[in-house]
Parts: sequence; C-alpha cells; structure tokens
Amino acid sequence: MTILPEIAQFADDLTAIRHDFHAHPELGFEETRTSGIVAEKLREYGVDEVHEGLGGTGVVGVIKGRGEGNRRVGLRADMDALPIEEASGVPYASTNPGRMHACGHDGHTTMLLGAARYLAATRDFAGSVVLIFQPAEEGLGGARRMIAEGLFEKFPCDEIYGMHNDPNTDPGIVTVTPGPAMAGATFFDIRVKGTGSHAAMPHQSRDPIVIGTALVQQLQSVVSRNTPPTKPIVLSVTKFNAGSAYNVVPDDANIAGTIRYFHQEVADLAETRIRELCAGLSQAYGVEITADLRNVFDVLMNDPELSKAYVAAARDIVGDDMSYEIDDQMTGSEDFADMLHVVPGAYCRVGHAGNVPLHNPSFVLDDGILPIGASVYARIVETRLKRDA
Repeated sequence: MTILPEIAQFADDLTAIRHDFHAHPELGFEETRTSGIVAEKLREYGVDEVHEGLGGTGVVGVIKGRGEGNRRVGLRADMDALPIEEASGVPYASTNPGRMHACGHDGHTTMLLGAARYLAATRDFAGSVVLIFQPAEEGLGGARRMIAEGLFEKFPCDEIYGMHNDPNTDPGIVTVTPGPAMAGATFFDIRVKGTGSHAAMPHQSRDPIVIGTALVQQLQSVVSRNTPPTKPIVLSVTKFNAGSAYNVVPDDANIAGTIRYFHQEVADLAETRIRELCAGLSQAYGVEITADLRNVFDVLMNDPELSKAYVAAARDIVGDDMSYEIDDQMTGSEDFADMLHVVPGAYCRVGHAGNVPLHNPSFVLDDGILPIGASVYARIVETRLKRDA
C-alpha cells in the first residue's frame, strides 16, 4: 500500500478531525457545526473558492490546478449522522443524545477534507476539482436538494466520484460495481382508519390491528408471488404502530416500510400491488386505508468506463491485487445515485477493520481508512486531470 506521502504526514490530523465530528453528530439538514468546520478547514487549506449554504447546510469548494484545462472533476462526501443512541464505548463517542455517526459519514467528510488539503497544496493537475460536502444523505434527500438548488449549474462537473467505508471487506480493499450497483428505494406509509371500541366488546369495533396485520401478511406475497425472481426486489415492513392501552381497541393503525429495487418496472409493479391490496382490504373490512408511497433513492448507476478508471487510480494507492471490479449489487441505497443521474461517475467501497455492521449502535470506523480514502480521492483527480493531457 502506498498512501500519498503528503497525506501520510497529516494522518494524525485527520484522525483528530474525524473524532471531533464523531463526538458531535448532527442529523440531516442540521449539520451546522459540521459544515462550519468543513468551510473553515477548506479556507485554512487554501481552497480557491468556498461556498456555504447550498442545500441548506451543504458546502462546495473549488480548487484550480497548476495546469491549464477546463475539465472539472467532482468529489463528494456526505456529512449527516443517524438517530441512533451510541453504544460503541469509544472515548470520543457521541455527546449528542440519540445521534450517532453509525454509517461513517464522519469518516467520509474527513477523507474528502484530507484530499482537499493535499490537492490545494500540490495542484498537480490541469483543470478544477469541485469538492461537494453533502447534507442529509440518510433518506432526507440532501443530494436532490443540492441539485435542485443549482449544484451542477453553479459548479459544472464532467465526472464525479464518491466512496463509502465497508466493514464487511478486508482493510484497504477498494471495490467498484460497474452499472447498477445499489438499489433504488421507495418508502411507504399506510394508515388503516378503523373504529375503536372497548377491548371487552371488540364486535363493536372495526379493529385496525387485525386488519393491519392481515395487510402486512399480504404485502409479503408481492415479492414471492408477483415480481419475477430474476429481477431482485425487497419489500420490508419496518413499523407497525397502534393502540395505547390494554383495554382499548384503537381507531387507527399505522404501517411503514421500504421497497428496494434495481428495475423500475418491478418497483412500479410492487407499488401497484400495494395500492391494490390496500383497496381490497379496505373494501373487505369496510374501513378506510390510505397509502403514501414516495421514491427516496434512485438506482445507483456506475459508469462502466469511469469505474475502470476509479479502480485503476485506487490501485496506485492500495496495490494491484486490492482494487478491482465486482458484480455484487447491494440492496442498500445511496443518494449519490441522484448526482450520477446528472453527471457520469463512479462510487467505490473501501474496506476497513471491524466486524460490526453499519447502522449498528456499536459500529466503529477504523481510522486507518482515512489516509487511504483521502489518497484515492486525490489520485482519481490526478489521473483524470493529468497535466500532460
């Protein structure tokens, strides 16, 4: 492994920055402290332009290379935390109750800051780098908001790259899946409006719990009996809220969940079947059932040629046998997909030590990944914006 020497020299600084971010996690569109530090660091590093407030709490920086050129490469990192109570036990654990960097976005932000520091100091490229620090990746639409507020009109990019830490892969391994790499996602909320009663006289009710549980069971048939098995899809019910007392049949039950998919026509079929099941049970039980379905993430599509370029750049850092393409598709979702729908690019995963999965209260990001990720970010810029090109 050959971490860029300049980045290796300030690796301890990156660890300190990451630990500070980790101790002060902020949820989507609330990343005021985080984005303030990001903007401060970019100015400290000598980044040519620093713009704050795009997408609410987003930050964009621009670095111009020493070589002449008009091409622009975008690098993106996400900044938000999750509504999770931390149980990792690390000395720099969250000081904000009910908030935790359980997905490693503190590391992603730090790695992009590391790349920014290196690129602003060396400028060994022709053209410009656009540094995108995005808020609200965790299902709140931060990428879409930045795009809607003119991200790529104000800061045009010819290609764009992102990355994510991966505790499920050996340390230092970089992987890219060309083409459809991560699932699109739809969230749904269903309300069963029944009629409450005394629990001792349930015949006077139209019990939303009984109806809701029947609906949950029917929803499981959508994947098993309606969608083609050769086109993967996941439908998960993740919430069922109803009632507040032992002796009361409630009026309402609320059900929520998610669909994950790689083919739009299959997602459309699943949404149609959910609405049909709601309508059928509504008629069968004589109650009102409403369903709200909304797309939250697009399918993440890696450009095949830029995927190869990303893998090649990463090999300069981690070695030939530790950076490669894979064909594994992930049913998790990532809103960098929205940026890739506007600008071609690629998204890689970087392995690190640890065996606790993402979004777990005990998740710990391995700090050894920080100089690796920063070096990979920097190297893709230097290879795609070569001064002799």
